[in-house]
Amino acid sequence: MERIETTILRNLVHNEEYSRKVIPFIEPTYFEQRSEKVIFEEITHFIVKYGSAITTEALNIEVENRTDLNESEVKETREICNSLDDSSVDQQWLLDTTEKWCRDRAIYIALMESISIADGQDEKKNRDAIPSILSDALAVSFDNNIGHDYLQNYEERYEFYHKKEEKIPFDLEYLNKITKGGLPNKTLNIALAGTGVGKSLFMCHVASSVLLQGRNVLYITMEMAEEKIAERIDANLLDIPIQQLNSPLLTKEKYSSKLLELTKKTQGKLIVKEYPTASAHVGHFKALLNELSMKKGFSPDIIFIDYLNICASARYKGTIVNSYTYVKAIAEELRGLAVEYDLPIVSATQTTRAGYGSSDVELTDTSESFGLPATADLMLALISTEDLEGLNQIMVKQLKNRYNDPTMYKRFVIGIDRAKMRLYDCDQQDDIIDAGDIEPVTDTKKTFEGFKV
Repeated sequence: MERIETTILRNLVHNEEYSRKVIPFIEPTYFEQRSEKVIFEEITHFIVKYGSAITTEALNIEVENRTDLNESEVKETREICNSLDDSSVDQQWLLDTTEKWCRDRAIYIALMESISIADGQDEKKNRDAIPSILSDALAVSFDNNIGHDYLQNYEERYEFYHKKEEKIPFDLEYLNKITKGGLPNKTLNIALAGTGVGKSLFMCHVASSVLLQGRNVLYITMEMAEEKIAERIDANLLDIPIQQLNSPLLTKEKYSSKLLELTKKTQGKLIVKEYPTASAHVGHFKALLNELSMKKGFSPDIIFIDYLNICASARYKGTIVNSYTYVKAIAEELRGLAVEYDLPIVSATQTTRAGYGSSDVELTDTSESFGLPATADLMLALISTEDLEGLNQIMVKQLKNRYNDPTMYKRFVIGIDRAKMRLYDCDQQDDIIDAGDIEPVTDTKKTFEGFKV
């Protein structure tokens, strides 16, 4: 069987399109054999200097002209050169395989370098450099986008302005208003609330509504068991108080019948996956996504992570860092996951002690890290008071919004049915302020008279 290194070198010579795509990402150090490293160096030098692919004949001549090779090395290198025929393979397979090889080699080299540093054999670097070295290796990937040319790419920019952005809408009117129709792909969206206010309820409700849209939903839980999350979603979708789900009155036949009716209403799927608290990071989530794709043919349209603060960081795994750095890293990694898989991610975070039970919450009330709101695209505070609880309502306050003017509908209330794990539109209270300029309400079934301009 041909070694992958030989396949790469052969296509670098005979496949110009492939060579232009991969050469910027391949390092000479990735090749273990001296002869293969030499060939790669000559190929890249020729392309850079002459702007075209090298021929086998030219490659042999360049190898002969090297002064740093002995006779045996020249002979070995020429033998490899002459074996590089023009047989073809699937282009996408080749690109994917080359990318994986580059990443594997980068990780191996980074591990060896890290061991050397840890053993004190590298006088120029100390152990503080190890996380960065490993992080750079893990980040190796092919990206041929060299940027947006402002003056030349105006047509693409115009099309972008007039392209209808794909979004996942809410089933709640004012959440759609503040997001201009829902959550866009490649975004991180955070609900901030104190313990017991309704972070998980909020996410379970939104997950349920997305499922009813016929979309695929992945719900990752690290706080509650899979069955507990499913129980909340059952209460929401089956219109049954959560306390009655284990009632003898709800027979297996009735339960099955309700689930069958639900199945008829949607083409989507909902997968709930549990991880132990603080044990899983984006690396585990990627592995899960790959496994779901292979075993179930399942690709999510949105991911819920309950919740962010009890995730682990892939970047700082096993490293002692302060909470600001650690939580910010988790947020950045989750947003990176959203970008990579082209979908929105919804998660939650705790308020500080000062924010818990407060009738007003600010960004500074974010528990553990102010770096989290800096990374999020949308951040909403969920606020509960005795008065609001008495009305079966919670207040939603915009803390950060990259989709719209955050001063528009700055604060508003939504109804909450804790028994059925549901949220719903409701009339706005007169004392809700900071609502911004109000658009006329077209839904005749609801009035929102409480907003003040």
